Amino acid sequence: MRLLSYLANGEPRFGAAVAGGVVDLTKRLGPKCPDLRSLIARNGLDVARQLVADLKPDHALDDLVLLPPIPNPEKLWCIGVNYKDRNAEYKDNSDLPKYPSLFVRNPSSVVGSAQPIEKPKISEQLDYEGELVIVIGKEGRHIPRERAWEHIFGMTLCNEGSVRDWLHHGKFNVTQGKNFDRSGSIGPWIVTSDECDPRGPLDIVTRVNGEVRQSDSTERLMFPFDFLIAYLSTFATLKPGDMIATGTPTGAGARFTPPRWLKVGDVVEVESAGIGILRNTVAEEQ
Repeated sequence: MRLLSYLANGEPRFGAAVAGGVVDLTKRLGPKCPDLRSLIARNGLDVARQLVADLKPDHALDDLVLLPPIPNPEKLWCIGVNYKDRNAEYKDNSDLPKYPSLFVRNPSSVVGSAQPIEKPKISEQLDYEGELVIVIGKEGRHIPRERAWEHIFGMTLCNEGSVRDWLHHGKFNVTQGKNFDRSGSIGPWIVTSDECDPRGPLDIVTRVNGEVRQSDSTERLMFPFDFLIAYLSTFATLKPGDMIATGTPTGAGARFTPPRWLKVGDVVEVESAGIGILRNTVAEEQ
């Protein structure tokens, strides 16, 4: 099932993407389930699936303003340096990491699919990072790796847009460069784990103006999904609707000589065969 959040006539809603459009679940589930995060938390997938069966779409997909699938996650974790060969890109002769690099993003730093991502006024170094995203479906703390798969509701995609010069403002953090408003995107929807098995392998491809810049597979992750869930849940309770962006492959714009920063008008596409395409155009900061 493909579940998404959107604006219809300026009103936030959520629904299911089906052949020909989107079925509105907000009006069918009512106040007890006002958003997609609450549907996940209340284990409402089977009810939603029954509601959608044989219904005609309420909306054409192109008529909607798509939001990130979970517009209000409690936690949006981001993993750095996770694909093989990524460590070598830093050219610092460091050993492979023993633990994942980790930072967080604010919900205001991402938009939905087909919405503009913004190049900030203060920097020329907006970069793309295509990533697969785990969506947590079941609360847990101290989750063992062998039980981690039970906690995944589904998968979505992220362009984890980074403002490279602002990543170096602090000695030990990258938070500033990862949290410019509307600098990244998530979407277009969540594909539930029964239709997109997170155990994979899953592919991930990033294109800029149609040119492939990144291409890899989860078979090459240094820290697989089950490890990440076990690791994160050691110190934090994972909640339904939390999202984990699992790292980007080699080939980001900063790694070219000279660097290939995103410019206004560029179209960035992040694709995985079992999920779909997250597509955004770069715009000036408003």
